[in-house]
Amino acid sequence: MDRLLLLDGHSLAYRAFYALPVENFSTSTGQPTNAVYGFTSMLINVLKDEKPTHVAVAFDISRQTFRSEMFPAYKAQRESSPAEFKGQVELIKEILGALDIPVVTAEGFEADDVIATLVDQAEKVGAQTRIVTGDRDAFQLVNPTTTVLYPRKGVSDLARMTPEEIEKKYSIRPEQYVDYAALRGDPSDNLPGIPGVGEKTAAKWLQSYGDLQELIDHADEVPGKVGGALREHVGQVLVNRSLSELRRDVPIQVEWPTMAWTGGDTTRVDEVLDALQFRALRDRLNQVRPGGAQITAAKEVEVAMQAVSTEQLKTLLASGTWSVSIAGEWGHGRGSIRAMGFSQDGQTAHVLELSTWPVEPWLAAWLADPERPKILHGLKGPALALLSAGGCLAGVQCDTQLAAYLLNPGQRSYALVDAASSILGLDLGSDASEQLNFEGDDNSALGAYACAIHALAANVEPKLREVGTWGLLQDIEIPLSFILAQMEYAGIAVNQTQLADLSAELAEAMRTAEQQAHSIVGHTFNLGSPKQLQEILFTERGLPKTKKIKTGYTTDAEALTGLYATTGDPLLEQLLAYRDRMKLRQTVDGLIPLVDDQSRIHTTFHQTATATGRLSSSDPNLQNIPVRTETGRRIRGCFVAGPHSDGLMTADYSQIELRIMAHASQDEGLIAAFKAGEDLHTTVASAVFDVAAKNVDAEMRRQIKAMSYGLAYGLSAFGLSQQLNVSVDEARRLMDGYFTRFGGVRDYLQRVVDEARRKGFTETMLGRRRYLPDLNSDNRQRREMAERMALNAPIQGTSADIVKVAMLAVSRELLAAELRSELLLQVHDELVIQVAPGERAAVEELVVGAMSGAAVLSVPLDVSVGFGDSWEGAAH
Repeated sequence: MDRLLLLDGHSLAYRAFYALPVENFSTSTGQPTNAVYGFTSMLINVLKDEKPTHVAVAFDISRQTFRSEMFPAYKAQRESSPAEFKGQVELIKEILGALDIPVVTAEGFEADDVIATLVDQAEKVGAQTRIVTGDRDAFQLVNPTTTVLYPRKGVSDLARMTPEEIEKKYSIRPEQYVDYAALRGDPSDNLPGIPGVGEKTAAKWLQSYGDLQELIDHADEVPGKVGGALREHVGQVLVNRSLSELRRDVPIQVEWPTMAWTGGDTTRVDEVLDALQFRALRDRLNQVRPGGAQITAAKEVEVAMQAVSTEQLKTLLASGTWSVSIAGEWGHGRGSIRAMGFSQDGQTAHVLELSTWPVEPWLAAWLADPERPKILHGLKGPALALLSAGGCLAGVQCDTQLAAYLLNPGQRSYALVDAASSILGLDLGSDASEQLNFEGDDNSALGAYACAIHALAANVEPKLREVGTWGLLQDIEIPLSFILAQMEYAGIAVNQTQLADLSAELAEAMRTAEQQAHSIVGHTFNLGSPKQLQEILFTERGLPKTKKIKTGYTTDAEALTGLYATTGDPLLEQLLAYRDRMKLRQTVDGLIPLVDDQSRIHTTFHQTATATGRLSSSDPNLQNIPVRTETGRRIRGCFVAGPHSDGLMTADYSQIELRIMAHASQDEGLIAAFKAGEDLHTTVASAVFDVAAKNVDAEMRRQIKAMSYGLAYGLSAFGLSQQLNVSVDEARRLMDGYFTRFGGVRDYLQRVVDEARRKGFTETMLGRRRYLPDLNSDNRQRREMAERMALNAPIQGTSADIVKVAMLAVSRELLAAELRSELLLQVHDELVIQVAPGERAAVEELVVGAMSGAAVLSVPLDVSVGFGDSWEGAAH
């Protein structure tokens, strides 16, 4: 029997948008893709489970439908789509187009009406239908051949709403659902129900009278207050029913044969998913497409496993270059290895299971030998594991993970399975874990990984050489991985007592704020409940309403901060204080479990997490520790110098992004301002506002500082207006004044975008590329996001490159000078060094020299240094 799969496009896209955090899903150009990813993932799951012969997706066109004409209040309370959601529906339609799945719309009707009409088509040809929608109005369509798959949570957990399930859940038959909805009302559609009548009463009436018309005909017989309410609101109930009943006669241009699903065009599907950087979904999708096993581009890896003795392996490893796959666990400054795969030709592999840890002396010597060339995929983890066992790793000729990152810095994952799939078209299966590098005890899999690493290295080296980034891999990224492994292994000492005391102090501050809030309101309430906050703020206290959201009015931090600024309401002050202390306490409490038995915390650094080349960290994320608040500085104060050291030294660059901007733009005025050695923002403000430097006030300086940094990050006039709390016109006038004085900056920013649009990528001073295909997109939002990325990438990427060069220089100089001081942390543009006894002066001279000489710019690289017994104590 034919089976039709129908999806409510907007309903499911919205659910996907709110189910997946938008900050975790975007293309390298900044286009949010969480709704697209969630929708596509859900589509793949449903195609796999339902195996339809025919597929179509219905979308709304606008809010103007026959229902809004009949009842102007229909859905009038719904807010406009979030800015991050806009543009994603068109991307979903691109994927559906590539898959040859019809997108069906009808002017003046909703997607539900389109679906109801298509259900009738399916019934006429004797087909079964599966409807995927988050709108319960579709329950009226359920019958023995039509099932609604209703998302219970997000878009992955679908309830199968059959006639039996409808009756079980609502105590009515599916054909009664439209009457039931009319009696109950629907707040999501702005349809008022009957006062005092809920779901149970509505179901009881329909059980007794059969349908709505029969109930109305006998309304005088319904007793009690609910009977009176029914009689009083019959008119609204009839309106509700007219609005809730789905139309089955929508004029659509899609016939039954058009919906037959063939799987779409392979090349086009791959192109669309690659553009969205959804490579992980590509293989899943190919598996569910008709003929997917035949048309998938991925090739199975066939490996000739050769059993060899340990002695034979020793002999083999004594010559040539070997690709090495490693199964093990690493993190929090420690690690271990349980098995290794070796391949020299990409066809034959040998696997060695480690019966002991640390590794045997002969293998440890081979791994540490710089004269024995090796190729790995992700060297930092194995290097950390060997460090924790008293060994080391050397002779790494290529790291294919870092190479894949340099080739395409916007990819979501650089795990071996994903790199092999995207670069080579090899199918390694889904058993590889990004966190553990490889997992499982399957020797053939580990051998296949070693062969894949060999093939990757052969593929990426000529490509990197062609674009000029092979040196970036060899001279910066690979050496830096070893330094990061050493930093992770060393960790940084913390004062556990201070952490515990600070946590208790913040908890007490939360209690105080909570008590104050209760006192102001006059009764207790849950400060973490948006529903209770909405009632108290906007009903009890009558405060101006904030942005409308699905559940009422938003009570997020940004909204409450703005509300407090305009009203000064004391309750808001306590709510904001409570939230601030709670957030800080979560940060502190997140650190405590990470402290090891040596009272040290070992963060994990990431080289491939950002498209610009900047490093990031996790467990803990050191960049999340605030520096501009007193409590944030106290958290930093808990990171202390370890025993047998003189203290901690911090060193960072002063205004590095603006110095790079001055160098890149060659603006004479900006270069002169830096070379003068005066306060940059005051000097620039003096020029922009045409006043003497002594007459530049704090507000002038603040505005110029915000704009100077904003320009380096692609800030628009609107963005500047939001930062400064001024009108867009005033922000534009300020920018015009800036560009009048610093025309070289204006010309540079224009030149960067034009060149990137022509070439398809931006470059840093050291040649690091960021590819921005959306610069030529027909979608305005995607194009403008790509333009902002083009403005930002060269400056932020060059800053990241300079910091990496500085880290390499500092480590190299410390080693050459035979100093015992060691680099512990890198956060943004700051380095943290633990200073050994008696080495402070030598380390400071060495660090300043290494950092200031990390790049040659048209303006000096200014390095600030601080020293103290804690991270905060070393601030400057």
